[in-house]
Amino acid sequence: MIVRTASKSYPVFIGPASLDELGDLVVKNKYTKLLVITDEIVGSLHLDTLKANMPQEIPSVVYTVPAGEKAKQLTVFESCITHALEHGLDRKSCIIAFGGGAVGDLAGFVAAAYMRGISFIQVPTTILAHDSAVGGKTAINHRLGKNMIGAFHQPDAVLYNTYFLKTLPIKEKRSGFAEAVKHAFISDPAFLQYLMTEITDLATIADDKLAYILRRGIEIKAGVVSVDERESGLRAILNFGHTLGHVIETSKGYGIFAHGEAVMVGMIYALHLSEQVTGLRFSIGDFVQWAKQLGYQTTIPDDLEFQQVYQTMLRDKKTLSDQPRFVLLEEIGKPVIVDMDQKILENTFSKLKK
Repeated sequence: MIVRTASKSYPVFIGPASLDELGDLVVKNKYTKLLVITDEIVGSLHLDTLKANMPQEIPSVVYTVPAGEKAKQLTVFESCITHALEHGLDRKSCIIAFGGGAVGDLAGFVAAAYMRGISFIQVPTTILAHDSAVGGKTAINHRLGKNMIGAFHQPDAVLYNTYFLKTLPIKEKRSGFAEAVKHAFISDPAFLQYLMTEITDLATIADDKLAYILRRGIEIKAGVVSVDERESGLRAILNFGHTLGHVIETSKGYGIFAHGEAVMVGMIYALHLSEQVTGLRFSIGDFVQWAKQLGYQTTIPDDLEFQQVYQTMLRDKKTLSDQPRFVLLEEIGKPVIVDMDQKILENTFSKLKK
């Protein structure tokens, strides 16, 4: 699969043999040195496998960061830059992002900032990363908002080895699967029906079904990014469920709610808003029951107060002129961006609390 954007095109390899492509990529692109950024968990489980597929003639170093959203801090970003400088990375060096979405976001931003931009390759190890590894969004968090410091920086390639997914805990599977559901909502009613019919237990998804879900999700994401690389319009639809989802993550503390778990609540909120504002006709009750069956929380945490949440919404990157903008659905597969009235947001919020 090739992802095509205005700034560059790059390949995405999906499957248990995708790492076989790494050596050829490194040699073809003539990288001078490799820096692998990984986290404590992925490194302990899979770093030897990655190293075995890296060409031995190219110098390489590894930097290990905290797992999960703790990786996406200014202090960790600075330490990665320091490590790169201390080990002599130059403008022809390449950073390998080896981990889940958080490591990919961090490593991509390090690559975007280091010497004003060097190459990087995404080697994702989670289901969630099928969304974040493609499209070139890189970022770290600020205590006042998620992904508020970052850059658009496309990778040279994405190597998605499905073997790594076998070691994922169920919480991470839920987190990643929610992004696949998002892709279905914004683009493909048949894909949504497939997910709701075929997937009844996230712990036991068959390999062929998972491969299809990943590929379809990436195809949808790539199609949007190819039209709008820098979120000047269409790409904002990829934030369906994220306006409230990011608030839940920020308010509860990064990592307490997994990203996709928070987005699931955000999507249910957006579905109810869509029912009121755009006239969406969809059985939200059936969807909520299915999400519960898969282990998701489907209500807003009881300790979140609307005024606190609303102030955080106002800092969302989609917000213009102090009015929150939400991605809603007119129909499944037909998203729209709507400036939202505070009263409607508050009333729906109250209905969805525990």
